[in-house]
Amino acid sequence: MAMEALFSVCSNSLFSANQNHKNITLSPFLTSDSLPLSSQLKLQTGVYLKLHDFPPLVVSRKKVLKCISSHERQETSSDEGESLKNGVRRKNLAVFVSGGGSNFRAIHEAILSGEVHGRFLVLVTNKHDCGGARYARENGIPVIIYPSTKNEPEGLSSNDLVAALNTYKIDFILLAGYLKLIPSELIQAYPNSILNIHPSLLPAFGGKGYYGQKVHKAVIASGARYSGPTIHFVDENYDTGRILAQRIVPVLVNDTAEELAARVLRQEHKMYAEVAAAICEERVIWREDGVPIIRNKANPQHYS
Repeated sequence: MAMEALFSVCSNSLFSANQNHKNITLSPFLTSDSLPLSSQLKLQTGVYLKLHDFPPLVVSRKKVLKCISSHERQETSSDEGESLKNGVRRKNLAVFVSGGGSNFRAIHEAILSGEVHGRFLVLVTNKHDCGGARYARENGIPVIIYPSTKNEPEGLSSNDLVAALNTYKIDFILLAGYLKLIPSELIQAYPNSILNIHPSLLPAFGGKGYYGQKVHKAVIASGARYSGPTIHFVDENYDTGRILAQRIVPVLVNDTAEELAARVLRQEHKMYAEVAAAICEERVIWREDGVPIIRNKANPQHYS
């Protein structure tokens, strides 16, 4: 449901709220071209609700969260009839981005086409004006800012982030070019439920500082003949969680970092959508040694 509709659902309780609360304030929001939108209601959860010609108001965070939670329960209950042939319910997803969010867009398109039995309920970013955040707003997906920094003073704390995601009843978190370390509070709250994609064949060329073009330059400089994306579960460190899926991409003799990056990214888009489909269909299982593997959809006796 679009944010305008969500506001209409909550408006009666919002306007009757105690005016002494100061937890939530009105603030304008700017698009990428610096043109102000209509006034918006900024919740402490980081969710922006568009207001049009309503008078200024302040309401308690608890009251608004209760209203949003009620709305999400109603929307979730309306989807209970939607299931795959095996009866698996549609999964609630959150995505974390710091940049353009091309992997997020690829998965979202797969959702819209019916390939992924899930839905994005919220986006988390450390850069409110990044391309991924703009795409989310254009598609009616709420945006949360995390963490709080000098450049993003409206960002949430780790505990408030966990509380906000719990409000949306998130099943899985997908990192798609998010450059901040995931807090331990979130990892503990979502065990084996946070995935990240990295543009090299981990464990090679991973860890702190290895992101974007830096990864591809390092791969080429090493003389490696193959690279490719890796999807792994997230732990407390950069790029050290259990590997779930990989795809091989050849490194050509005269490759530049930009050419290799483009070739790897095409495979990222395909693989992340496939993995998103697998987790939403509950086809990820864990071997006795703790290694996650994906059950083939067409042939459940085969794994990848």
